Amino acid sequence: MSLSMPAARPLFDYPKYWAECFGPAPFLPMSRAEMDQLGWDSCDIIIVTGDAYVDHPSFGMAVIGRLLEAQGFRVGIISQPDWQSKDAFMQLGEPNLFFGVAAGNMDSMINRYTADRKVRSDDAYTPGGKGGSRPDRASLVYSQRCREAYKDVPIILGGIEASLRRIAHYDYWQDKVRRSILVDARADILLYGNAERAIVDVAQRLSRGDTLAEMTDIRGTAFIRKDNPEGWFELDSSRIDRPGKVDKIINPYVNTQDTAACAVEQAKGDAQQDAGAEVQVLELLPHPRLERDRTVIRLPAYEKVKGDPVLYAHANRVLHLETNPGNARALVQRHGDQEVWFNPPPIPLSTEEMDYVFDLPYARVPHPTYGDARIPAYEMIRFSVNIMRGCFGGCTFCSITEHEGRIIQNRSHDSIIREIEAIRDTVPGFTGVISDLGGPTANMYRVACKSREIEASCRKPSCVYPGICENLDTDHSSLIGLYRKARELPGVKKILIASGLRYDLAVESPEYVRELVTHHVGGYLKIAPEHTESGPLDKMMKPGIGSYDRFKQMFEKYSKEAGKEQYLIPYFIAAHPGTTDEDMMNLALWLKRNGFRADQVQAFYPSPMASATAMYHSGKNPLRKVSYKSESVGTVKGERQRRLHKAFLRYHDPNNWPLLRETLKAMGRSDLIGNSKQHLIPSFQPAVDSYQSARRKNSTPAGSPKAGRILTQHTGLPPRETGKGKAGKAKSRPRPAAR
Repeated sequence: MSLSMPAARPLFDYPKYWAECFGPAPFLPMSRAEMDQLGWDSCDIIIVTGDAYVDHPSFGMAVIGRLLEAQGFRVGIISQPDWQSKDAFMQLGEPNLFFGVAAGNMDSMINRYTADRKVRSDDAYTPGGKGGSRPDRASLVYSQRCREAYKDVPIILGGIEASLRRIAHYDYWQDKVRRSILVDARADILLYGNAERAIVDVAQRLSRGDTLAEMTDIRGTAFIRKDNPEGWFELDSSRIDRPGKVDKIINPYVNTQDTAACAVEQAKGDAQQDAGAEVQVLELLPHPRLERDRTVIRLPAYEKVKGDPVLYAHANRVLHLETNPGNARALVQRHGDQEVWFNPPPIPLSTEEMDYVFDLPYARVPHPTYGDARIPAYEMIRFSVNIMRGCFGGCTFCSITEHEGRIIQNRSHDSIIREIEAIRDTVPGFTGVISDLGGPTANMYRVACKSREIEASCRKPSCVYPGICENLDTDHSSLIGLYRKARELPGVKKILIASGLRYDLAVESPEYVRELVTHHVGGYLKIAPEHTESGPLDKMMKPGIGSYDRFKQMFEKYSKEAGKEQYLIPYFIAAHPGTTDEDMMNLALWLKRNGFRADQVQAFYPSPMASATAMYHSGKNPLRKVSYKSESVGTVKGERQRRLHKAFLRYHDPNNWPLLRETLKAMGRSDLIGNSKQHLIPSFQPAVDSYQSARRKNSTPAGSPKAGRILTQHTGLPPRETGKGKAGKAKSRPRPAAR
C-alpha cells in the first residue's frame, strides 16, 4: 500500500468572518485607544506574547495575528505585559473567541538564562535590549493571568516554548522531568509546530459556535481527554524491552503500515530482571496491518519517565519516529488521572500558502509605541528575507526540525522578489544591502525528496546523515536563479547570505558554491562543523570534518577566481553529549593548526525535547533502539568539566592555561605544553597586567582575518553579530518565527 501526504484545506479557502468589513489595521492594536480609532468595540482574538510586537513575518505574533486578520477577525496584541497581576491582561477587554498565548520567538528559559544557568542581562526581543521583561516559564504565567482576568475565555497555547514542552520533558534549569506544559498551564488546547493551519481551523470553528472540546481532529494539536475514542487501536509503548517476563505488546519502533509489526512470545527460563521492574522480549512476527489514522501509541506515563531516565530516552525515540506528517500516528501520555493526546504533525504549507502568509500586509517595523527604542532582534532581520522554512538536517541539539518539520516549505520567486522590493521602498534606513536571503538553512530552498511516496513513508531523522540520501534531489538551480533575479533588482546593491549554510549539501552543486562565493559573501561566511571528532559528531548527526575540508577548498578556489579575499567562520559546540576531554583536546589542536581563535564559545544547551537533551539526561542514545543495556553516551555535566571543554576552545586565553596544563598533564599529554609554535599552550603564565595590556594593544574586530577569530553559536540562543563584512554586516538571524 503506497503512502501520500494527507490533503489539507488551503488557508485561503475559508469563508471570511463578518468583521472583515473593518479591513486590515496599520498595526494590530495594543490599546483601547487604537481599537477606538479602528472603530472596534471589542477584539475577537487577543494574542499575548513575551516579545515586543514587531509587525514583521519573522515574529510569530505578527504572522498569526495578520493571518487571523485576513480571515476577518479583529486581533489585538498584548506584548510583554506586567505579569504581577491580571490588570495588564484586561487592557483590551474580553476577547470574543479566545486568548492566544505564546512566550515569544524563544523558549523563555533559554531567553533568560545562559548554558551555565546564569541570568542574562540582555533580551534581543525587548526594546532597548534589556532583560527581565518576561517571566520564567512565560507561557504558564501568562495563561494563569488570562484565566484570572476572564475565567470563561478559552486559552490556546502556541509558540516554540509550548511546542517543545508539549510532552513530559527534561527541564535543564530544574534538572528534572516536568509535566506537559498543557497540564501545568491549564490551557484548553495546545498548537505545536508552525500553527497556521491549526489556528485558522480553531478560530473558524469557534466563530461558528463549536467548542474546543469537540476539536479533537485537528493536526498539530495537543489536548486532554478522558480516554481513547471508540474504534481506535492502541499500541502500548509504555515500557521497553528487557530480558524477563513478557506482556503482549507490539514493537513501537516499527511502522505498522509499512512493515510487519511485532507480536510477543512468552520467554522461557529464569532471565535476570532489573530492579524487579516489568520487562519483555520482542520477536518479529507477522500481524494484520493497522489503520494509521486510527492508531495511537501510548508513551510511558509522566510518573514513569520522571523517575526512569532510560524510559525517558525510549519515549523520546518513539516521539521522534512519529514526526513525518505523511506517516505519523497519534500519541497519548498519561499524567496522573489525565490523558494528554497529541495529534500527528500539521501538513506542510504549499508554495501558494507560503506566499499567502508572507504577502500579508505587514508594516515591517516595530509598533509605534516603542518610539526610537532599538529592538536588537528586529535590527538583525529588518533587511533580510525568509525564503523557506523547515530543515531535514536533523541535528540532535537543534529545535528547528522538531518545531518546523523536516519537509522544506518554499516561497515562490515572485513572492520573495516582492518582499525585497517592499524592503527597498518602505523600510527606513535601507542602503541597498539585503542582509540575508535564507531561512533555517540557507541552501535547502527547493531541495526535496525525489519521490513524494518515499517522502511520505520515510522515518529517517535526517536526509543528510550519515550521508546524503540517494533519494534526495540536491539540485540548487532554483536557488541560483533566485539569487540572480534578486541582485538584478534596481536599487539593490548587494545580496548577502547570512543564514547557516549546509556545506555538505552545497558541495553537491559546485555551480551553487561558485555563485555564492562570487556574489553573496560579505567577506565572511559562517558554517557550522560543530566539531572535528567522530564521537560527538555522531551524536549530533553531523558530517565528518572532511566535508568541511572539501567545502573550504571550493570556497577558497572560487574566492581566488573572483579576485576576493574572503574567510570562513566555523562554529563549534563544547560539552555536547558524546564528547570526551580528548575530543576537545583534538579540536583545540585543529583550531591552532588552522589559525582560529574563538572570541566567544557556546557550551551545549539542553533544550526541551531535543534528542541530545535525552542523551544528556539519560546517558542513552535515542537514535538507536533503547534498552537498559543499549549504547551508553558519555555526558559532560560537572561545572569543572564544562569549563574545561570551553577552555579547550579558547586555548589561546591565558586565563585558561592553568586548567589546561593540569588537565594535559593528567591525560599524559605534557608534550603539548611548551613555548614553541607546535605546542598547544605555553609553560609560563604572564602577569595579569601585561596580558591585558597586550590584549588591548593587539585587539582587532571579531571575525577579522588578522585575528583569525571565530564565533560559536547554538541553535535557540539569542542572535549575535558575527562581525562586519566588506559589503555590510554579516549577522546571524534570530530564530525563525516560533508559532
